[in-house]
Amino acid sequence: MIPLGYFYFTIQQYYIASSRQIRRLAGASHSPVISHFSETLVGCSTIRAFGHQERFIRKNNDLVYENLVYFYNNVISNRWLSVRLEFLGNLMVFFAALFVVLAGNTVSSSTVGLSISYALNIIPSLNFWVRKACEIETNAVSIERICEYAKMDKEELWIMSKRPPVEWPDRGIIEFVNYKAQYRKDLGLALNDVSFQTQSEEKVGIVGRTGAGKSTLTNCLFRILEGSEGKIIIDGIDISTIGLHDLRGNLNIIPQDPVLFSGTLQSNLDPLGKHSDLELWEVLELCDLKDFVQSLPKKLLHEISEGGENLSVGQRQLVCLARVLLRKTKILVLDEATASVDMETDNLVQSTIKREFYNCTILTIAHRLHTVMGSERVLVLDAGRILEYDTPHNLLQRKSAFSEMVAEAGVRR
Repeated sequence: MIPLGYFYFTIQQYYIASSRQIRRLAGASHSPVISHFSETLVGCSTIRAFGHQERFIRKNNDLVYENLVYFYNNVISNRWLSVRLEFLGNLMVFFAALFVVLAGNTVSSSTVGLSISYALNIIPSLNFWVRKACEIETNAVSIERICEYAKMDKEELWIMSKRPPVEWPDRGIIEFVNYKAQYRKDLGLALNDVSFQTQSEEKVGIVGRTGAGKSTLTNCLFRILEGSEGKIIIDGIDISTIGLHDLRGNLNIIPQDPVLFSGTLQSNLDPLGKHSDLELWEVLELCDLKDFVQSLPKKLLHEISEGGENLSVGQRQLVCLARVLLRKTKILVLDEATASVDMETDNLVQSTIKREFYNCTILTIAHRLHTVMGSERVLVLDAGRILEYDTPHNLLQRKSAFSEMVAEAGVRR
């Protein structure tokens, strides 16, 4: 048993060393298959429109093939282990029978049968324990991945010891002071030395080319992206000194892509259940959705599918507008809220915002320049830096980056 135990242990250690690495590679190659397949399903209409079916099928085959290579090696390693364990088991039976022969007539026939029977029965048990010990250590690779995720940088605390006043922000003054931000430490600065200040209840348009840092500015305001230097002050409070719940709960945003969740229409409008049905119907009327909701069989309890797929894009955008109207705050961010809707819905959203948020500070990220022509001031960004910050009238009167952008876009002044 001693030499057999040594051989069993040696084979187990040799198998684990390779099997563990194969499992890591198989896990790493499995994720791209799922990701590519889901992305293809979401964008299948675009893929067909541009005639790129073959390219996506070919890429999917390549990813599946790579995954199968590791899967095949995993199966081969299992067969390698099985062959050697069975060989050791057969050696055990062989030596048991050999010792009986060498012992001659000194051993009774019943003892001979018992020893060979035990040798045959112990083979599956030894194989079982060796294989399970290997599986436990190999499957521990999943725990390693969980530990890696647990060590990733996390968001700051939701609630900190310092909390802002209940009515904060009451004026809506936003100030960026020498602010710098980057998405990763090995990347360049997405915002570089940004400094500007808004006035109370001011309407500011933010424009710039693709990659200028417009959306990054919004991410920093909500602390989705933490700054590396500088600070953001809202009504005299440095937002880095308060919890994320206190910050984000007092800011409003209408995103470019409307976000809805699976559940009822009421839960999408008022997730925390802070408002009455009467208030919900009032905001639905302001958003021109009241007649539509009343026509639904369950009205406010109408089930919204995942991502709001059973509503049109315009209706989803109006639901987001209603959600913002319910929790009206002094600061509103518009990330091109009407980029994916028709002109009638665009006019409705713009007029509702002007009427209901006239006493709020509004930051409008504009991809279409005509949406910021009525702003009180325009902030022009380029490569994460501020090029200009002035009224649209002053910027158009002189030769500026904003006037060049307006001329290129053919927007009427």
